[in-house]
Amino acid sequence: MSLLDDDDLDLVAALQHAPRAPLSLLAEVLGVSASTVGRRLARLESDRLLRVIGQLDWSVSGEGHPWHVWVTAEPGRASEVAGRLAALPGTTLVAVTAGQADVYCSVLPERRAAVRDLLARSIPATPGVRSARSELVLSATTKSDAWRLPRLTEDQIHRLTAHAAQDTPTSAPPTPGTLTPDELRALRLLATDGRTTAAQISRRLDLGRSTAYRLTQSLLQRGLVRPRVEIEPSLLGYALEAVVALTVSPGAITKVAEALTGHPSARYVSTTAGHSCVVHQGVFRDEHGLAHFLTHDLAELPGVTSFDVSIVLEALRRHWLDRASGRLAAAADATDAPTSGLP
Repeated sequence: MSLLDDDDLDLVAALQHAPRAPLSLLAEVLGVSASTVGRRLARLESDRLLRVIGQLDWSVSGEGHPWHVWVTAEPGRASEVAGRLAALPGTTLVAVTAGQADVYCSVLPERRAAVRDLLARSIPATPGVRSARSELVLSATTKSDAWRLPRLTEDQIHRLTAHAAQDTPTSAPPTPGTLTPDELRALRLLATDGRTTAAQISRRLDLGRSTAYRLTQSLLQRGLVRPRVEIEPSLLGYALEAVVALTVSPGAITKVAEALTGHPSARYVSTTAGHSCVVHQGVFRDEHGLAHFLTHDLAELPGVTSFDVSIVLEALRRHWLDRASGRLAAAADATDAPTSGLP
């Protein structure tokens, strides 16, 4: 697929910093008219290249934490296996890969009791699967909503800051079963469309405007949902995406994870209970960028003893959203998957 033009990329970068910013502010920051911004955003959405969704906190999208899973497929069956895994409940990301594994996926079952069945039976028993290795995510030092396309000036970023997503939650995650029915309904709306306004929530849920506003602000400030731009990295000029599983000495795990969090390529960095210790999911413009990361940036981190690399060839699902050839599933075919962990 052809890359977006410069104006499209500027709009994507602005939305990454402030996904809920009104069109008037986006237009002011980018130096164009609000109607131009509206048309460009509508075109990107109608072409199924971009969607602003709400990234749910793990506390409300499932019980427990996600798992990384690396799958070895029978020869010639990687794409078939990936398609079957994408259809399983609980798979949040599925990609055909080359290198360490044939298919890489991330899973977060709705209920903790479903983990055993998914990892020990459903995935290994999927036709075409030869073997599978899984590791529990203990913590994420950065998530994909934090990655930014480096195009905006400091002044533009500053002007968007007031509408930026809440970086630090104002309270601890809720315990299971403590969210109110209205909170759960609002979370569904925000997860499907991260730009849903309080006025829209008021109408959809038949709530008073002030109640809807307080409810929306509470969910956002508590970090239960984080608006984010969902778009394929290749459309932004990042042709290579890699999942790098690092083996790290125990005393260096935290420092390595924190160091990788600050790397420009980092879309998702996590520590795991497994052989890998730290998993870095990064995007690179080309092979040179990936080579520099592996041979210089990683080499300079004390405690890294080895690593394995899986190159993403095709993503079939990200954040519960199916896609093909870089395009998101049509709205009529979408499974409302960002809300799949909600009761």
